Amino acid sequence: MNKKKCIIIPVLNEEKNINKIFFKIKKTKISSDVLFIDDNSTDNTRLNIFELQKSNRNIKYIYRPKKMGIGSAHKHGIRWCYKKKYNLIITMDCDGTHDPRYLLDLIKESNFNDFVITTRFKKKNSIDDWPLHRKFLTILRLYLTKIILGIRYDASGAYRCFKTEKINIDDLIKIKSNDYNYFFESIYQLSKKKYKIKEIPIKLPYRKIGKSKMTIFHIFQSLMTLLRLKYFKK
Repeated sequence: MNKKKCIIIPVLNEEKNINKIFFKIKKTKISSDVLFIDDNSTDNTRLNIFELQKSNRNIKYIYRPKKMGIGSAHKHGIRWCYKKKYNLIITMDCDGTHDPRYLLDLIKESNFNDFVITTRFKKKNSIDDWPLHRKFLTILRLYLTKIILGIRYDASGAYRCFKTEKINIDDLIKIKSNDYNYFFESIYQLSKKKYKIKEIPIKLPYRKIGKSKMTIFHIFQSLMTLLRLKYFKK
């Protein structure tokens, strides 16, 4: 029986990447809806999505009136998908770093695991083209989550997949964090609840088009979240 699938893609000023990511997904031949969640982009992101919708009925769109955080967008999309009775949910970025060629691997592993995530640290040369400072921050975050929280996964990535029947929605949308810290906090909470989590290795090229939305504030925010989870567990 064909299961309902939805790919959630938060967007903010990604006008140059919308078509690229959609047609790469389409090329995989996977039967899935694609949900773009737009936090009030000021470029042509919305217009590009509307143009694609004219000839692609599987494109869904949620507009939010202001920037509310990428973690918040994931929670919004997950809540929407559960309400619409999707059987399988995939989340990914729009910036070109998450290659749709891994979608089939994610879906396959979701048959045998509760929650499937991607890792940048089990494939040789996965982040070779990244700037040195971003490599340092990503590796530092990996070790901090391992040391402080005891998480053994590459927990900060957004490229994920799971079947809704296997995951209690509250375990994903009642996470306190609303920005990049959402990703490792959600993995921390899922691992605490003994869900079976599976990592698949991917190559993650650095963003080629557009600008990263991560700032120094997000790094500080992530550190505060690590300390909150470690010392204020309730």
